[in-house]
Amino acid sequence: MYLAAAVRELDRIAVQDGRIPGHVLMCRAALSAWKTLLIRWPDVRRVIVVCGPGNNGGDGYEVARLARQQGVAAIVLEPMPHQVKGDARTTREGWIASGGAIADSFPYDVKSGDVIVDALFGTGLTRAPDAAALQAIQAINRAGDSGSGVLAIDVPSGLQSDSGTVLGAAVQADVTITFIGNKPGLYTGQGAALCGCVVFDDLQMPMEIYARLASVGRLQQHADLNRYLPARKRTAHKGDSGHVLLIGGDHGTPGAVLLCARAAMRAGAGLVSIATRASHAALLNAAQPELMCHGVARADELQALLERATVVAIGPGLGQTDWARALLAAVMASGKPQVADADALNLIAQQPQADVQPKVQRIITPHPGEAARLLGLKTPQVQADRITAAQALRQRYGGVAVLKGAGSLIVGEQLQLCPFGNPGMGVGGMGDALTGIIAAFVAQGLSLEDAAGAGVLAHALAGDRAAMHGERGLQATDLIEQLRAVVNP
Repeated sequence: MYLAAAVRELDRIAVQDGRIPGHVLMCRAALSAWKTLLIRWPDVRRVIVVCGPGNNGGDGYEVARLARQQGVAAIVLEPMPHQVKGDARTTREGWIASGGAIADSFPYDVKSGDVIVDALFGTGLTRAPDAAALQAIQAINRAGDSGSGVLAIDVPSGLQSDSGTVLGAAVQADVTITFIGNKPGLYTGQGAALCGCVVFDDLQMPMEIYARLASVGRLQQHADLNRYLPARKRTAHKGDSGHVLLIGGDHGTPGAVLLCARAAMRAGAGLVSIATRASHAALLNAAQPELMCHGVARADELQALLERATVVAIGPGLGQTDWARALLAAVMASGKPQVADADALNLIAQQPQADVQPKVQRIITPHPGEAARLLGLKTPQVQADRITAAQALRQRYGGVAVLKGAGSLIVGEQLQLCPFGNPGMGVGGMGDALTGIIAAFVAQGLSLEDAAGAGVLAHALAGDRAAMHGERGLQATDLIEQLRAVVNP
């Protein structure tokens, strides 16, 4: 993944080094956009292309020319008075030379198009659209609401491609075709909701050009699980797959730690123990006989359990009582690899900074609200720039930080972004399942960073499998049932 400035620099290097003329890049982008449009809407008969003043608009003129060349009616709109320059001017002249015309006025009847092509703004937009651009964005969205397809070129206009923040208003696309470098804002923040299906084309950019600029991170792929989770040896036994100790389940909340434990088992942990309130231990063992459940009244009763554990996960159903604080303190002092979630994070957020122990071997997995408490921010501030927030979490608390939500982020030595998952996963228990999965991967020998990355990916892919029968009504238990298929790629 690359930030917008880096993508522009890659483009500049390609053009100035003489590898690929700018006009050629623009024509490649337009052809890729046109092919993508035909794949999604093969029966298209009428295309309306809304062009802006920059290179994004230049792509649009060429898309219109290609449509007309193939017998599809095409109309170009220029909602903002502007002077087209450079390569964009060349493609505009090519459109007019082919017999195409520019509509005289805006708003035009945008809804009359089978497909609307958003070629208003690319990655260069840094402020809220002005009145004319806002009117155009609103017209495109009304057309989409009325049944027209919407294809966004490079970025839905109005979306900040680095952070996924909306700059006042943004186009709601069905498909976004993006070029040269994947932009993180297309997959996280509001981008996850606005881009629709994202298609990437590198426009045949030479690999040596990419080597000249650092990426901001990597976009996870389904196939990554093969690297994280190799096939087991025929001689493997339970000790080879580690021992997970889960701590949580205060009075009234044993279900959270049970979900966490079931996820850990389905993700491949060799042994799973639970330390919980004494009144819950027998109930949990009856619910899942493979578990080893222990009632713990005081923190010193954890010592023997901690010594046997490969990794400790704390937080699901933990509460914020003195009992919870004492157990968390024992875990933090143990030196064991840790996964902290839910109330463990809320308790950590309440501690003086000197007591946070940023060098501890720990993975923290906050949702945006918990992240805000950990950083002393408001939740909208976290969501406005999720990458910066995730990096700040790691800087402040050490270890590996996972910022959950649409486009979950994993920050260790490298930034990873998970583009999988679905809205059905926004229900209680999903975070508990993720904690168990990550802990199971640590137990099986993955590094903290790899375990966090693999855990987020496996969790999202299992959620997508579970959602094949519909997102509404999806439960954490449905996701857990899909884990065996996901972690045995």
